[in-house]
Amino acid sequence: MNTRDQDAPVFPDHTDISYYDGDFGRMRSRAVGRRQPPLPEVVLVQGMGVSDYLLPGLAAFGEWTRAHLLELPGFAGSGDPPHEMDVREFGACVAEWLSAQDLGRVVLVGHSSGTQVAARAAVDHPDLAGVVLASPTVDPMARSMPRLLLRWRLDSRHEPPGLSESHRPEWKRAGLRRMLHIARVHLDDLLEESVAQLRMPLLVIRGREDRISTAGWGRQLATLVAAGHYTEVPGAHTFPWLVPHAWSPPVRYLAETGRAG
Repeated sequence: MNTRDQDAPVFPDHTDISYYDGDFGRMRSRAVGRRQPPLPEVVLVQGMGVSDYLLPGLAAFGEWTRAHLLELPGFAGSGDPPHEMDVREFGACVAEWLSAQDLGRVVLVGHSSGTQVAARAAVDHPDLAGVVLASPTVDPMARSMPRLLLRWRLDSRHEPPGLSESHRPEWKRAGLRRMLHIARVHLDDLLEESVAQLRMPLLVIRGREDRISTAGWGRQLATLVAAGHYTEVPGAHTFPWLVPHAWSPPVRYLAETGRAG
């Protein structure tokens, strides 16, 4: 892994790239680390239209297991979908990918809007070691475009320089129309309805300076599952960019013990 100063992200030196052609088009995944039985592997679902910012966090998981970053159809390095998709369909394509890869009982992690997709996928593919919702969106108090944009602006004051610039190539790849569509379908999706159907350990992680996800919302989500646990880590909404090791210990504890906390 590369060395860095405290204001620059650490990216893995190498990722193994693979593609899966399924019912929803071609999906790219990037993997680091190696299998460490009996520890489960980790599958990380990208955020809203962007994926690269999660590579530092992926590398942290790769220090103790095989970890995969999964990119959704229409975004990052994946192909175009057969049609513009909603959150339920994104969840279905993640569940299909999991079944096709035959990785066993993985820990499924979603970050930001990826939490909504991961929760939907877990409903369709319940044979998981656990589910992690990091910086979960979108809470009931922000389910309108103006409110979500306001929170995004407030959170950006706590995010490190260079983060938005890293997103721009992936935003350009998706295009404005698709980005607006994905924002709308995520606002229409009720994360709490998916979470209430989960029957596996659930870990909710929030950055203490997050202005998009709130502490009350994270705690509420954790109470919806019998084996649910809420924890906070340093950083803002996109803490895996500069504080990638913040989420590694609680996720590893879930992987090792089968308990969220």
